[in-house]
Amino acid sequence: MAGSSSAAARPTKFGEPRTLAFLALAALATLVVIAAVWTLLAGGAGGGTVQAVSEGLASRGFWTAVAVGLAAQTVDGALGMAYGITSTTFLLSTGVPPAAASASVHVAEIFTTAFSGLSHWRLGNVNGALFRRLLIPGAIGAVAGAYLLTSVDGETIKPFVSVYLLVMGLYVLSKAFRTLKTRREPPRAVVPLALGGGFVDAVGGGGWGPVVTTTLVGGGQDPRTSIGTVNAAEFFIALASGLSFSLLGGLTHWTTIAGLVVGGLFAAPIAALLVRVIPARALMVVVGLLIAGLSLVNLAGLFG
Repeated sequence: MAGSSSAAARPTKFGEPRTLAFLALAALATLVVIAAVWTLLAGGAGGGTVQAVSEGLASRGFWTAVAVGLAAQTVDGALGMAYGITSTTFLLSTGVPPAAASASVHVAEIFTTAFSGLSHWRLGNVNGALFRRLLIPGAIGAVAGAYLLTSVDGETIKPFVSVYLLVMGLYVLSKAFRTLKTRREPPRAVVPLALGGGFVDAVGGGGWGPVVTTTLVGGGQDPRTSIGTVNAAEFFIALASGLSFSLLGGLTHWTTIAGLVVGGLFAAPIAALLVRVIPARALMVVVGLLIAGLSLVNLAGLFG
C-alpha cells in the first residue's frame, strides 16, 4: 500500500519540478524579449529607452501597481486564491483598461504561480490525473478569453468584467459560511470546468482559483489536493494567457506588470503572518466584501 500511495503522489515526467522551472524560465525570457522590443519601439534606441524606463519606474502607475501586487499576493498567499480578481479589481478602479489589466496580471502571475506550483509538487499536494485533465482545456479557455478581450473595445466590455468581479466577490464571501464534506469519488465534468475557468480567468483578469478550486472543493473533493493541483495548473493557464495577450497586443502597460511583480515579492512574510493571526473565514469575509465593494464603485462610475 505504501508503495502504491507514493507512486500515486509522484509527479509525471511532464510535471516534474525541473520541467516546470525550465518552462517558467523560457516563458519569462520570451516575455522579456517582447517587452524589450516594445520599449525600444515606443521610446527609441539608446538614451530614449533608458529615460523611458526610469520615468516608468518613477511613475505613479508603477507604485500603485506595487501596492496592488502587495495586497493581492498577500490575499492569495493567505487564502490560496483570489490574486487575479483582487488585483484586476484594483487596477480597473485606477483606470487601467480591462485588456491591459488582465494582461498585466497574467504576466505577473507567471512568476508567482511557477514557485507556487513547484512548492505544491514537492509537498505531494498534486493529483497527477486531475492535473492532466485541467491542463489542456484550461489553456484553451485562457487563449479564447484573451482573444475575446483584445478584440472588443475596453469601454464596452468593462461593465461585464465589473459585474463578473462583483459575482466573484460575493462567491468568495459565501464560502466563508459554508461547511463542506469530503468525497472520495473522482470529480466529474472537469473538462468543461477547466475550459470555463480558463476563459473567465482571461476575460475577467482572474477567477481560475475561485471558479475551479471552489467547484472541486464544493463538490466534496479533498481540499489539499484540489488547491495544490489547481495551483500547479494555474502556471500554465497564466502562461497561455500572458503569451496570448503579448501576441495579440494587450501587453501595453509594462510599468503595471513590473509593479505587480515587485509588490508580490514582499508579500510572502505578510501572508504567512496573516495565516497565523487571522482565521481564514474572517479573511474571506474581508476579501469578499472588498472585491464586491470595489466592483460596485466601478459600476457606479460607469453608469453614474
